[in-house]
Amino acid sequence: MSFSINEFLPYLLNQTSEAVSKDFQPQYRERYGMLRTEWRVLFHLGIHGKLTAKEICTLASLHKTKVSRAVTALEAKRFLSRTADENDRRLEHLSLTKQGQKAYADLHKAAQTYEEKITSALSEHEIDTLKSVLKKLG
Repeated sequence: MSFSINEFLPYLLNQTSEAVSKDFQPQYRERYGMLRTEWRVLFHLGIHGKLTAKEICTLASLHKTKVSRAVTALEAKRFLSRTADENDRRLEHLSLTKQGQKAYADLHKAAQTYEEKITSALSEHEIDTLKSVLKKLG
């Protein structure tokens, strides 16, 4: 049996991921000057509300260094604020500012539109199946 990297599932998943990420990138980069990790952090805060950096690392499957850099950048852009924990000063709670909430709402709409675009050739059943399979593999 011959091996073809073009048929190797991890390679196909990676190629697809990179292609759709790159295609969606202008939505957050050109509008808000964000990097990929920054918009992922913004989205988790938009979805879940107040979180710690450690919680974002877990939810987004991101390394703490990347989250730390993203938090610093989002704070500099005035998209998030930090609040020290009352019981443990080493802990900070992160939340979106009003400006961050507006950016999240705008990018949330853009993400929904983008998902509709990339799934337009698929039936509802195929979309559900694709999402289910990807969740099982992840």
